[in-house]
This record gives sequence, structure tokens and C-alpha cells, in this order.
Amino acid sequence: MPIRITGMNSGLDTESIITALTSSKQTKLDNFKGDQKKLTWKQDKWKELNKKVVSFYNGALSSMRFSTAYTKKTTTASNSSAVSVVTGENAMDAVQTLSITSLAKASYMSGKEVKAGTEKAKLSTELGDIDGFDGDEITFTVGGESKSISVSSGDTIADVLSRLKEEAGDKLNFNFDESTGRFFVAGKETGTSANFSFDTSEAAAALGLSTGTVQPGSKASITLNGEKYESDSNTFQINGLTITANEEAQNITLTTKQDTSGIYDNIKKLVKEYNDIMKEFSTLYNADKATKYKMLTDDEKDAMSDKEVEEWENKIKSGLLSGDDTIGTIRTALRDIVASSFEVTLKDGTKQKYSLASLGISTGSYFSTEENDRDLLHIDGDPDDESTSGNTDLLKAAISNDPSMVQDLFTQLSRSMYTKLSDLMKGTQYSSAFTIYEDKLMASQYSAYNTKISDAQSALEAAQDKYYKKFSKMETALSKINSSSGSLSGFFGGGS
Repeated sequence: MPIRITGMNSGLDTESIITALTSSKQTKLDNFKGDQKKLTWKQDKWKELNKKVVSFYNGALSSMRFSTAYTKKTTTASNSSAVSVVTGENAMDAVQTLSITSLAKASYMSGKEVKAGTEKAKLSTELGDIDGFDGDEITFTVGGESKSISVSSGDTIADVLSRLKEEAGDKLNFNFDESTGRFFVAGKETGTSANFSFDTSEAAAALGLSTGTVQPGSKASITLNGEKYESDSNTFQINGLTITANEEAQNITLTTKQDTSGIYDNIKKLVKEYNDIMKEFSTLYNADKATKYKMLTDDEKDAMSDKEVEEWENKIKSGLLSGDDTIGTIRTALRDIVASSFEVTLKDGTKQKYSLASLGISTGSYFSTEENDRDLLHIDGDPDDESTSGNTDLLKAAISNDPSMVQDLFTQLSRSMYTKLSDLMKGTQYSSAFTIYEDKLMASQYSAYNTKISDAQSALEAAQDKYYKKFSKMETALSKINSSSGSLSGFFGGGS
């Protein structure tokens, strides 16, 4: 903006006059800037809410559409110290008998003492000083594979140890204990696959490797329901069960059955996520519109403290989605599904209509519940819900008595809710896919404000320039008059 010097001849406060004359255009510019800022805040609110809805959609709601969310099973063992069991989805409900005959062991060798004269060998001892050393190679076999390292009289035991470790790779562990003067070797894996042996060369013999005491690796052996199984590890995968043997034991009873607590926990998780979303919807929808709080101009912000500005703007932000039609539509749709009845198949094969209320899941009393909590579901007997913890737990009773019926009900409810949200989040001309609000339209509106702000800025500057030119002409005319007046005064003054 050009520097303007005005009022020097007239004595007028032309800045204030022109500001007053162009105030309507300044107000228009301020309004556009404020509206664009408010739109930005609204976009941020929607993005945050949309993220929560999509998380619910892809989380518990999605998984609860399928039977795998309900086929939780658990296996207990009569001797839990001897065996641990992980139960897979395909495991059968059954009582089985297990005996653990032997555990898998890794191969292990304690080498013979290595002597250098009358002293025990150390890591720093050179091979040439070791009793009986001769040869230039040590060969060993592990898991049926032959490996070898080169050695010489100038090498130290530390050199040999390093080469053995490198050559063995992920098959064997090597160590040399200076306190006993011996090599120790152990298989890295249990079973027979890592069994090893050393050749009978003089080098290997001098280092106590081919003459050491070897305990070969062995397989684990169990008998399940009369059938024998072996494994190189202590873990067995049998018919949906992952059985890990911890100690030898006989006649262990394994009982596999439906994990009703797991079903209950999944339903409780779904209810919690639903409640979180509905609470958010209600809070935003029922918020005070705060219409008395208009957007602040830069001048107004300058006249307030930072805290005052923050509090003012938060009042506006909190009410941006108050009474929003989109939120209202989603809330109503989800509430209608939750209140619906679904035809389910009972364990005796008959069909009957059930609702969440039939299982003791319902909202609180309308008049005794806070406005933003009226959509929230409560599970009777839930120990974490003080409002219903004292009620009879119908849900747990239903899961215990007829888990398939409960699964049928929640599968239908979840699918219905999932489908509804899918429809509400479909991409359109104004919104992207998986978006509940018109993000494309709002982005277009933001761009339109850029044009409006630019045009309003130009109009304000044009109006200001017009008035400055007029006042400049006036100042120029007054300057000439003052100059002429001064000349006449000088003329008459000079003749006196």
C-alpha cells in the first residue's frame, strides 16, 4: 500500500474520514474473512467427527458382523504347570486326555580339558603350545551338514572360538570357559535337527572337541487321546490347539469349550464404541448455537487479551454443528436400528424376535438422564456401569444358555448398522467416499471465499484510492491558495 501524507494544509484527519467513508466495504471484507475462518473451524470439527465414525465403522462394528467374533473358545488343563494351550477358532469343543512322555532337548557337549603343559589353556593360549596339537583344519557336522575351519599353531584359542561361531551360524552356540579350560557347545534349537559331531583329527582332539561328552538332542513326545505325536520343539499344532509341553506328566485333562466371557467382552466393546459415537453426536447437536458471538476482526482482537479471544472463539466453535441435519439423520438411523427387533434362531430350532432390550440392554430413563446421555446404552448387571450394575445380568445368562442366539442377534444388528453407515458414507458429487459430511462442497466454498475476499479487498483499496485522490486535490488547491496569500502578504508588507 502506498504511503499517503494528507491533511497538511487543511488540518483535517483525512485517515479517519476515509476510514468512515469506506467502512461498509471494510465490514464486507471482514465478514468474508470471518466466514471463511468459521468454515475452516467447521471443516476441522467434521474431520474429527468423521474420523471417529470411520473408526467405529472399521472397528468393533465391522468385526461383529462375522461369526469369528463370537466363536471364542478356551482350553483349560488339569495340570497347568505341565502344559499351556492356545485355542484356535477351529478347535472342537471336547474333553481330551494328554500325557507328556518326554520334552525336546537341544544337543550339548562338554569338551575335554585343554592343557598347555601343566596349565589349563586360556583364550590367549596359542595352539602351538597346546599338548598334542597338530593339523590345519577342524571339521564338524551339524544337522547333517559338514562345516570346517582352518587353524594353525600361531592361532589363539580365541581365534578358534571366533571362527567356530561364525561357521556354525544359527545352528550352534560355542563358548570357551577359562576356569575349566574347556570348550562347550550347544544346539540353538531343540530336537534332532541340530545334532552335531566333530571329526577325530588331532587338532579337534587336542582342543577336546572330538573327545568331549555329548548329549544328543531329542524330540518331544506326547500322547493325546491314545495317539502318539513327536516334535523337534516342545510345541505341537493338533486340530486347532497349540499345545506347549513344559514338563513330563501323565493323564492331563484338556477341556475345550465356548468362551462366554469373550463373547460378552466383545459385545461390551461394541456397546462402548456405539456410546462414544452417540455421545459425540448429541454433544455437538445439542450445543448452544452461540449466535451472539460474531467473528472477531483483527482490530477487535487487538483490544482483547489472548484468553478473552480464545474463550470467545471457543464459544463459536462449540456451536458450529448445533442442530446439524446430517448429524440428526445419522443419530436417528442408528437409534432406529438399536431399537429394532431381529428374528433369531433359538437352540431348539424355533425362531423368535429378539431386541437388545430382551437381553437387558437399553437406554436410561429419559427424564432422569442428562440430555447428551439419552442415546447411550446400558447393560444390566455390568459391573462398570453404576446405573445398572445391580440389575440381573440377562446378557450373560443368554450367552451361557444359548450363545448361538446371541450371536445371531448381534450379527444382524451389526450388519444392519454397518450397511446403514456404508450408505451414509458413500461418495457423492459433494462428498468423498467414507465421509459423512460434504467435504468436497466445503472445499469449494473455501475457494469461493478466496475470490470474494480478493474482490472485496480490491474494492476497498479502490474506494480508498478514490477518496485519497479527492482529498489530495483539495490539499493541492489549498496549498496554492496559501501560497498566493503568502505572496500578497509579502508584497504589501514590503511596500510599508
